[in-house]
Amino acid sequence: MTFSALHTRRSVLTGGFTLAAAAALPLAAAGRAHSAAAGPDVIGCAAWGARAPSEPVVVLANRPERIIVHHTATANVTDYSRQRAFALARAIQTYHMDAQGWIDTGQHFTVSRGAFVLEGRHNSLAELRAGTRQVRAAHCIGQNTVSIGIENEGTYTSQAPPAAQYAMLADLCAHICGQYGLPASEIYGHRDFNATSCPGDRLYALLPALRKDVATRLGTPLQDPQADPESDRVWDLVRQASNPPAAAYAEYLPAGLLP
Repeated sequence: MTFSALHTRRSVLTGGFTLAAAAALPLAAAGRAHSAAAGPDVIGCAAWGARAPSEPVVVLANRPERIIVHHTATANVTDYSRQRAFALARAIQTYHMDAQGWIDTGQHFTVSRGAFVLEGRHNSLAELRAGTRQVRAAHCIGQNTVSIGIENEGTYTSQAPPAAQYAMLADLCAHICGQYGLPASEIYGHRDFNATSCPGDRLYALLPALRKDVATRLGTPLQDPQADPESDRVWDLVRQASNPPAAAYAEYLPAGLLP
C-alpha cells in the first residue's frame, strides 16, 4: 500500500479561520508571480550569496510525491525587502551547515514575508524547471527523498502569514504541482510526518484553503481521498513508530544570525 493510500486524514481544525484572515493582513511589495505554468520568480542560490555545499548535493532520479510546508520559526518582521530575504537565506544556510552539520540548506525553497521566493538547496531550481528529478534534501525526516520542502519566513502559531506571502506560497505550490504532475491534495504540513508544531497552528489551519487555491490555479478539481477509518488507524501507528521527540525538530535561528 502506498503512502498516499494510507494518508487519508485530511480534515484539520480551522476554528473558523479562513483565507480571509490572511487576506486582511497588509500586502507586501514584492516580486510579481507569473502564471502557474511559468511559475513565480525564484531567486537562485548565487544571487542571494549562498556558500558552496560542503559536498555535492544528490540529485535523485525520481520525481517528488508531495509538497511539505514549513515555517522558519523566526520573528514576524515587517521588513519585507529583498535584502531581508537574502539575509534570511544566508542565515538559514549558516545554521543548517554549521550547527546542524548538513551539507547545504535543508529545504528546497523559502518564501520570505515580503513574498520573495528563494532557492534553498543548490540545484533545486534547475531540477524543478526540468520537472523530472528532485534534489535530496534535509527538511523532514522520512520524506527527504520523496517531497519538496518549502520554508515560510515567520512564526505562525498564533499569527497568520501576510497575504502576499500566502499568495506566493500558493503560486509556488501550483508551479511545483504542474511541473511534477502532483495533485493539489498532496500538500502537507511538517507536523503530518514528524513530531513538531511546524508549520504553526495558523498556517497549518490554512492548508485546506491552500490546496483549494492551488487546484484553482492549476484549473483542476481538488481530489481529496475519502476518509477510511482503517487506513487512518494504520497511519496513526506509522506516525507513532517513526516520530522522535518533538525537541528534535525545533526550528529557529540562534541569536546573531539575523537582526
